[in-house]
Amino acid sequence: MALIVQKYGGTSVGSIERIEAVADKVKSWRDKGHDVVVVVSAMSGETNRLVALAKAIQDTPVPRELDVLLSTGEQVSIALLSMALNKRRCPARSYTGHQVHIRTDNMHNKARILDIDNKRIRHDLDQGRVVVVAGFQGMDEEGNITTLGRGGSDTTAVALAAALKAEECQIYTDVDGVYTTDPRVVPEARRLERITFEEMLEMASLGSKVLQIRSVEFAGKYNVPLRVLSSFEEGEGTLISYEEEGMEEALISGIAFNRDEAKLTIVGVPDQPGVASKILSPIGKANIEVDMIIQNVGVDGTTDFTFTVHRNDYDKALSILEQIKQELGAREVSGDNKIVKISLVGVGMRSHAGIAGTMFEALANEGINIRMISTSEIKISVVVDEKYLELGVRALHSAFGLENKS
Repeated sequence: MALIVQKYGGTSVGSIERIEAVADKVKSWRDKGHDVVVVVSAMSGETNRLVALAKAIQDTPVPRELDVLLSTGEQVSIALLSMALNKRRCPARSYTGHQVHIRTDNMHNKARILDIDNKRIRHDLDQGRVVVVAGFQGMDEEGNITTLGRGGSDTTAVALAAALKAEECQIYTDVDGVYTTDPRVVPEARRLERITFEEMLEMASLGSKVLQIRSVEFAGKYNVPLRVLSSFEEGEGTLISYEEEGMEEALISGIAFNRDEAKLTIVGVPDQPGVASKILSPIGKANIEVDMIIQNVGVDGTTDFTFTVHRNDYDKALSILEQIKQELGAREVSGDNKIVKISLVGVGMRSHAGIAGTMFEALANEGINIRMISTSEIKISVVVDEKYLELGVRALHSAFGLENKS
């Protein structure tokens, strides 16, 4: 017998029929002798509906009251699922985040979990019950309801698995695992049997939307094995865990991409200490996140400085850069919001040479010009023109043989 924590997203509990199907799946695990804790999200579309209600009253809702409102979505899901389980003679009890003492900081709408008291859950498990917990929510030290931000139910599930020392945390979603890349772009994309926490973190941060980044960070920190599974079909899914002997044999695990990139360049800034700070500090103060950065070699006392931001921040960043141009006496500001980022991810990069060369050659063979390059120990990212995204991903997927089982 094992202790399993399962998480079902909004699509998985989006209707009564789907909640009944989830109850069948949970019962099948319980019937095998496992202890099961289930974390559920609000029904699909419910959180958006609640946000719309709030904004119909107040353009910028008071964060504390918004959390009180949004937390009700999960309360509906946990009650309905518990009813469905009890109907199947599978004893179950539902709890909100504060009822099982998921303690968070006081950052409303984006709180972070600090501690979980698992005594209540342990007691119910000992009594043979399935415990159904509301995801996405907790309580601060003053007793205020808090929410964890978009995708927070994944984090709730991982945190509960860590607190309970569960054998595995299973994330049920509308895909049957983590793929070498998006199958909508590359039909030959292959489901990975396993991937490391490091690789999954890179994939998530680079555009893969299978798991929320914070949940992967949490799982890695507390060594909670994660498995991504489909709510709608049977399968082994993808296991996310620490690197094990032999796993480095795979050169590349996957290709991630991000369509939401924009590039800005300021030309002819003084080539002197502190210039990067003078450019990026105002950008940061405007709450704009910078991704890739390139500074050219100085010539005649000046240099060019290029960086990328999220496409939604492009106009704001361009306006700030025009002001900086005047202050620094730069020659020109330019930008491009028709670019994308394509990234290779794999722990095999640590022990194999020539990956960058293969990547650049594959892109060159398709006539794709690289605009920027960024690397880390297990990642190589390039920025290319938007029109080459799908061609570039397909070319790289083929060049590294990702359609074939390793």
